[in-house]
Amino acid sequence: MNKVIVVLCDALRDDVAAQAMGYLEHLVEDKRASRYTVIAGLPTLSRPLYETIHTGVSVSEHGITSNNTVRRSSTPNIFQLATAAGRTTAAAAYCWYSELYVRAPYDRVADREVDDAQQWIQHGRFYSEDDYPDIELFAAGGMLVQRFLPDYVLMHAMGLDTVGHEYGGDSAQYRNQAILQDQILAHLIPLCVQAGYMILVTGDHGMSSDKNHNGTLPDVRHVPLYVVAPPDAPPDRRLGYSGQQVSQLRIAPTVLRLLDVPQPATMKQPPLLS
Repeated sequence: MNKVIVVLCDALRDDVAAQAMGYLEHLVEDKRASRYTVIAGLPTLSRPLYETIHTGVSVSEHGITSNNTVRRSSTPNIFQLATAAGRTTAAAAYCWYSELYVRAPYDRVADREVDDAQQWIQHGRFYSEDDYPDIELFAAGGMLVQRFLPDYVLMHAMGLDTVGHEYGGDSAQYRNQAILQDQILAHLIPLCVQAGYMILVTGDHGMSSDKNHNGTLPDVRHVPLYVVAPPDAPPDRRLGYSGQQVSQLRIAPTVLRLLDVPQPATMKQPPLLS
């Protein structure tokens, strides 16, 4: 059984990641990681795709159809399945994750920090301001790893989404934010790999030049997936650039496979890794 971290860089475009995230691309070039292009589900909105990534089913199936659908998840999801199988979970993430997998609506005081073995997210550190600094978010995620060594960890940074809505996905500001996240991950990833984690870095959706998303074109629908493996991992986890385009529905089955947690019947897509 592996320990797994999913790093969700909100609004990370596939082409910008390839051009600006030099550390992650170095890992791919050196065959210390695999790289895929993920085709995000529709609509390309945050809350629906948070649920798609964690349930492996489409929006019409899980029912979180818009950013205004505020309720707890009712579909088998990674956090729920992992805890039911005796695995430990943690998340440093935007408050919408608390609403999906802890309770809704989010209470800024009561729900900001969660340490409760009965919850799907057993150790949570949540934020509610879109411009919460990425460096602080990743520090919180690193703290959860060091303090609790959970089996499954989500780290969710909003910096790219915030900058993209202000300046657009083709702006220097957006590219520079991608560079900043890459530099933070260049420090964090080696520490997590050394601690025995498999790391998946992806986005929920991209960002258009019009400072928005929710469309169907590649600038909002194509996001990267980097799978960073320990040096002794099997070859299928260290492919370099795979050249493959894969469905976002395959992320949840892949995480469950790595955690050695059975895939529920609701998830129809196969995992990426054996």
